[in-house]
Amino acid sequence: MTAIDPFDIPNLVPDFEAVKTGNLAASARTRATLKSRLDLSYGDGPRQRLDLFFPENATGPLPIHMFIHGGYWFLNDKDMFAFPAETITRSGAIAAIVEYTLIPNARLAQLVDEVRQAARWLVANAASFGGDPNAFSASGHSAGGHLASYLAARAPHEAHAPGIPVKSLLLVSGLYDLRPITQSYLQPSLSLTNEEVASFSPLGAEQLAGPEVVVAVGHNETEPFHLQAQDLCFAAERRGLNYERITLPELDHMTIVRDLGRPESRMGGLLAETIAASRG
Repeated sequence: MTAIDPFDIPNLVPDFEAVKTGNLAASARTRATLKSRLDLSYGDGPRQRLDLFFPENATGPLPIHMFIHGGYWFLNDKDMFAFPAETITRSGAIAAIVEYTLIPNARLAQLVDEVRQAARWLVANAASFGGDPNAFSASGHSAGGHLASYLAARAPHEAHAPGIPVKSLLLVSGLYDLRPITQSYLQPSLSLTNEEVASFSPLGAEQLAGPEVVVAVGHNETEPFHLQAQDLCFAAERRGLNYERITLPELDHMTIVRDLGRPESRMGGLLAETIAASRG
């Protein structure tokens, strides 16, 4: 019998295609209906772009919330994940949906650098779009959760902290230990090296004091996502930090990100709470 690969989300999540199709439709509606500024460049690369979505009839300066999409570092783009902007803007914040270069056109070091660059761009240019640089928060799903964690963490090889003034983070179904990935069906697409695994597993990074951090996972996710969320919170605790771990009933790897775009859901509520925490 072939062993089940716990990272093979398309084959493990019921209704994977239906949920994905629904998310794409929700993103199209968001892009068509919300006030926006699209395809802004935060760097020189062709995928170093972001979309801004704005609340209706709100006066600035407004909190800024950056969302980083998943896709195991080699799939997807920002246009597919505009839908969290529904919850973000309803919470009175400006939504920044970020795109980044994908493997194999870049390695993990560059991906981490790019999301940090996007964050710095948003803070530095906040006045130009009505944002409040002192109320900056971020979230990410799956590989995006991995990347978002490095807004408030220093990798072992880094001499300095990233210095990003992020007030709160919501890490959703993230990947915090890359060692199991090298044994999964993903490795032929990623070609992760031992050096990358050691350098860019958040469990081996130095989590930094400052932001409020919530680590969320769906109850119906596979075991590695639960264990890695638990281990990240334990690692933070050993450093004297308090990461809050929350398990969402009935949700899996796809429905948990879907619910980020549903303000009335528990996941949407966590996103709103993350934005509210950035105002403190």
